[in-house]
Amino acid sequence: MQTHSSRKSPTIGGKGGHELVFSQSSRQTYCVLLSKPARVTPMEIERETPGSDRGKSWRSNTAQDQDAKNLEESYQFIKEPAWKRFLAHIGPGFMVSLAYLDPGNLETDLQAGANHRYELLWVILIGLIFALIIQSLAANLGVVTGKHLAEICKSEYPRFVMICLWLLAELAVIAADIPEVIGTAFALKLLFHIPVWIGVLITGSSTLLLLGLQRYGVRKLEFVVSMLVFVMAACFFGELSIVKPPAKEVLKGLFIPKLKGDGATGDAIALLGALVMPHNLFLHSALVLSRKTPASVRGIKDACRFFLYESGFALFVALLINIAIISVSGTVCFGENLSVEDADRCSDLSLDNSSFLLKNVLGKSSSIVYGVALLASGQSSTITGTYAGQYIMQGFLDIKMKTWLRNLMTRCIAIAPSLVVSIIGGSNGAGRLIIIASMILSFELPFALIPLLKFSSSSSKMGPHKNSIY
Repeated sequence: MQTHSSRKSPTIGGKGGHELVFSQSSRQTYCVLLSKPARVTPMEIERETPGSDRGKSWRSNTAQDQDAKNLEESYQFIKEPAWKRFLAHIGPGFMVSLAYLDPGNLETDLQAGANHRYELLWVILIGLIFALIIQSLAANLGVVTGKHLAEICKSEYPRFVMICLWLLAELAVIAADIPEVIGTAFALKLLFHIPVWIGVLITGSSTLLLLGLQRYGVRKLEFVVSMLVFVMAACFFGELSIVKPPAKEVLKGLFIPKLKGDGATGDAIALLGALVMPHNLFLHSALVLSRKTPASVRGIKDACRFFLYESGFALFVALLINIAIISVSGTVCFGENLSVEDADRCSDLSLDNSSFLLKNVLGKSSSIVYGVALLASGQSSTITGTYAGQYIMQGFLDIKMKTWLRNLMTRCIAIAPSLVVSIIGGSNGAGRLIIIASMILSFELPFALIPLLKFSSSSSKMGPHKNSIY
């Protein structure tokens, strides 16, 4: 092969492979095969002969190799026992379910029981069934598309609509953080006997606590906090076994809808808002992306089914805990042998004065154990709210923010109304603010639910997996 004014470029290749030497002339470039099979990168092929048959062949072979790799991964995934595959998908549903045991949820449960006995239990049942359906849709959306809800909203909606949805989602995160601030302040009041407004200010330091504990791993932190929350749940189950509410009345409350008495409608709306939180839809669709799913119809279908099972089990546990809290509150506050002091507490039951409900189980230590569990409940909800806020901001605005900074931003905004209300209205005012925040979450829900239903019903995005129960 002859070249004019040629000069040799460095060889490409390595040990055990052919070497390529390029000779350059004034008109064209030639590639000379000297020896050994070459390992040439795609960039080098394109640089050598852009758009050539060789480049097309390489891309075709690469696509075939990727398809073969996906097929092999799917085969290996399906070969594993079903229980192992299910265990690999556990995590997102339980983390999201922590939001169903936050201080706002406890407050609305306690007031529903104290004001209406068992008559609003049906709201809990319907709310959690509804939560299971929409949480499974959110999980399916993430599994099938490989994107979470906020990212899809950004790519599908006009800029003005996208900004409005982002602001509403951020408002939901802040509204969900207000009960966590007040619940933590109530816990500090029970444990250290400090005023509520000082406790509200101290909650800002939970950002530093979160930052410090992250060094040990978020999973360990989630586990510890979850265990503390379930300690409180165990206490309510223990109290339930002692006060023994009439099973017939509890079942009637679960399956016969009623809205009788003063404030029943408002309490029902607050219960629903505390259960079905809009920011959880963004969170769940993002958390499932951390699990490896085979790129096949069977693999995706199995993953969606496993996430449904996990969410169903987690929400069933949350249902039992909420039923126990309402039943204990309703049984004690409507009891015949209620003391005058306890009757006064029941007339305006709030998170900071409800530890007496557990005195049959815990005795004099009821306020301490209740305070620790309430503190854990507030911190666990802080974790889920912080992650949800991160995904919302990242998806809508492409802004990645450190966890502690995101938590600090949300917490500072949530502290402002909590501080003002706790100074002016004291514990009673702070308790009412929790109910108002829960009602705001109810009215916020459609702005996250409508995009979710739209995208999960789209054939172009979901294919054969659109809006199906697996």
